[in-house]
Amino acid sequence: MPCKRDPDGRLLLPVVLAAYVLYGFDANVVNVAIPDLQRRLGAGPAALELVVGGYVFTYAAGVVTGGRLGDLFGHRRLFLAGVTGFAAASLLCGLAQGPVELVAARMAQGLTAAAMVPQILALVTASFTDAERSRALAWYGVAGAVSGIGGQVLGGLLLDADVFGLGWRAVFLATAAVGVAVAAVARWVLPRAERRTAAGLELDVPGAVGISGGLGLALLPLVIGHETGWPVWGWLLLAAAVPTMAAAVRWERSVARGGGQPLVDPALFHTATFATGLAVNAAFMASFSSCLFVLSLLLQAGLGLGPLAAGLAFAPMGLLAIGSSFLGRRLVARLGPAVLLAGCAVTALSFLTLAVALHTHPGGLSPAWLVAGIAGIGAGNGLILPSLVGAPLAGVPRERSGVAAGVLTTTQQFASVTGVAVLGAVFFSRLGIHPDRGAHIRAAESAFWLGLVLVVVMTALMARLAWLDPARRHGRPTAAPTACEERAPTPVITTADAP
Repeated sequence: MPCKRDPDGRLLLPVVLAAYVLYGFDANVVNVAIPDLQRRLGAGPAALELVVGGYVFTYAAGVVTGGRLGDLFGHRRLFLAGVTGFAAASLLCGLAQGPVELVAARMAQGLTAAAMVPQILALVTASFTDAERSRALAWYGVAGAVSGIGGQVLGGLLLDADVFGLGWRAVFLATAAVGVAVAAVARWVLPRAERRTAAGLELDVPGAVGISGGLGLALLPLVIGHETGWPVWGWLLLAAAVPTMAAAVRWERSVARGGGQPLVDPALFHTATFATGLAVNAAFMASFSSCLFVLSLLLQAGLGLGPLAAGLAFAPMGLLAIGSSFLGRRLVARLGPAVLLAGCAVTALSFLTLAVALHTHPGGLSPAWLVAGIAGIGAGNGLILPSLVGAPLAGVPRERSGVAAGVLTTTQQFASVTGVAVLGAVFFSRLGIHPDRGAHIRAAESAFWLGLVLVVVMTALMARLAWLDPARRHGRPTAAPTACEERAPTPVITTADAP
């Protein structure tokens, strides 16, 4: 049966990307709201860590299962349920009367986001033809980067304005209002005649429990370990995550060998582009997220900037990421993967610029060097973003598109948390007992040298990804199936049309 597009299908992309921006916005905005939460809600350090980390924890633990549920029950249905639940959880956050209520509502936000986000990629890949899909995935990558930066900028603006005296509550109430609007419009514009590719499929409950449990055991100590002083129980949880995930992998393999339907089909990882694409995404997210984290600490704690000023310092990164993303799509169509390697080189040079500038100016840092480094990271990442999301999904069976998107987003989230934990540990270990401006600069320098290593690894993986397909090596587009065929689209790394 041919795919059907809503007559107003041109609105589909803005609607689903608005939901994606909501997810990224709420993942980052809490960082600038922490002082206000301490003052107005009376939240202590442990509660604040759970307000930030609870969202990440439940999202990352549930997103693979959320993707599979979309394959089973329809991506439109799961998206609508997820975005409606996300709006409701955001409202509960805004109405919370104490830290415990806020933590519970934030964890509910993460769970509903886990139902919502995997469906976005699945809907995009199923609803657009090749040329449209290339453009759509470029916007998807940009939305992810901009939502992280926008969370800090817009969050700072809302808190600085103190709308109606609501303080931090305004952030969540605004999210709830936008979420309701997105849900209402989505019911109208999303394809109602969504093809049911999941007939006869089943949910692998033991696999879901094992994978979610293993991820949860690993993520919880990574998210709150630093603020709690890395207690013994955190290390025990990390140790327990290894056999839990190993048991889950063995279960998935046994289900697949027996002709069953595993939550995550091990055959997905036999596709070289999928496995290598995941590794590229992991290196990218680890370097980018830790970069934002370290820069936020340097700007606010080290250089004494307020939340609004620190947020605005990231504006050049966001603007250049948008511009270079669409320039990159055009250049990739003409020049091939050399453009992606050039993007990696620009990002590496920007990390090097920041590290050298911090090393040569231990007593203070020139704003020009800082802006140049931040802007360069945005420009380099923008050249990479259009291909980052599509590459792992090449050749993925259509009936597995939701769970493949879930695996991709889980990889991104886990790499992000791990990158922040590792580079954060390096940063704080260098601060010393009495951290002053110089100590913050030295700590940031060490973190950026390590971040540079991650970017070099990403560059090597990107080169391997380009080498896996001879058509990519020679800059020729690889034929991709239409939106209604049985395979997910070819990666955007090879097919791009001018926007």
